[in-house]
Parts: sequence; structure tokens; C-alpha cells
Amino acid sequence: QVHLVESGGGSVQAGGSLRLSCEVSGVTYDRYCMGWFRQAPGKEREGVATTDRWVSTRYADDVKGRFTISRDFAKNTLYLQMNSLKPEDTAGYYCAAEPASSRCREFVYENMGQGTQVTVSA
Repeated sequence: QVHLVESGGGSVQAGGSLRLSCEVSGVTYDRYCMGWFRQAPGKEREGVATTDRWVSTRYADDVKGRFTISRDFAKNTLYLQMNSLKPEDTAGYYCAAEPASSRCREFVYENMGQGTQVTVSA
């Protein structure tokens, strides 16, 4: 059973940066694609970034050029580097894992972590 633990959230001013981490256990990491989702108060959860076992990536339009997803196969860890943060990026951020398939690029994930809060002030 996949186990996902996020860290790295916090409060930052607009224009600042944060790096989220997600430690993955319980599965063969390189057989899974990985993603980040977020959910703001009163809004539906949305896909932010996804990466497959060959490190191909896809981003939501509103984070392209600002966020970078990456994975360390030696550490079984997923990262999300977030730069030029905006108040509208404020949300709970969730790490996600899915057995490698074409579903990943469509942000179809079933396994989610507990989340870490990111708050961006103006």
C-alpha cells in the first residue's frame, strides 16, 4: 500500500518561493507516476503537476514557468519547487501516486497524501 508524506508547506509573501517534498514508501517507486494536486477553500481539488517514470512532465496552465516537479529515484521522494508565488496559489497541496499509465497525464490519481498547507500573502 502506497504511503505518502508531504512536507515543506508554510507561509510566504507574494513573489517568494517554497519547495514541497513527498516521501513515498510501500510501493516500487519507479513503477509509479507522481503528481501534485491542490485544493483551495471552497474550490475543487485540481491537478498542478504530474510526472511519469520517464520524467516526462505536465503542468496546469496557471503554474507553467513558475512550478517545477521533480523526483529523486534514489530517495523515493517527489518535489515541487514553487517560485513567483501568488496569493491565488494559497491552498492545501497534496502528493499523489498512481501505477504508471496514460491516466497520469490526465491527472487521474487515486492515492493521495494528507497534504501540506501553502499560504501566500499579498
